[in-house]
Amino acid sequence: MDNTTSFTWDDRYLLGHPAMDDTHREFVSCVQALLSAPDAQLPAALDAFARHARAHFGEEDRWMADNGFPAADCHRDEHARVLASVAEVQAALTTGNSELVRELARALQAWFPAHADYLDSALAQWLVKRSHGGAPLVFRRPPAPA
Repeated sequence: MDNTTSFTWDDRYLLGHPAMDDTHREFVSCVQALLSAPDAQLPAALDAFARHARAHFGEEDRWMADNGFPAADCHRDEHARVLASVAEVQAALTTGNSELVRELARALQAWFPAHADYLDSALAQWLVKRSHGGAPLVFRRPPAPA
């Protein structure tokens, strides 16, 4: 199995809500672990991702509930679908289906940027506006020269 797919943090994922940005860095790290772990370490990596996802999504769900976020239902639904997929893959891994874990990791890698750009950025804007009365400030490093 060639596990050369890479998912690394990029400042384009920054949303200007420090707690959310920190959690998103951890998300990227957990997905990278799923992409790169040897097959023997996949159960532990998948369990670590599942714990992270439950905490990550639970925190965002609480923020939405506590702050009256208007698009909460759609956002929570996406979280629930990801958690359901993770549970299905955990069950399949017990039969030795390591490729399904890799497929999940690649799907998460593809899913995350759009989820962060649309749903999480709207939540970050909402939270910062409610707590500070304005939009988040995001300072991104320029891309490295090619």
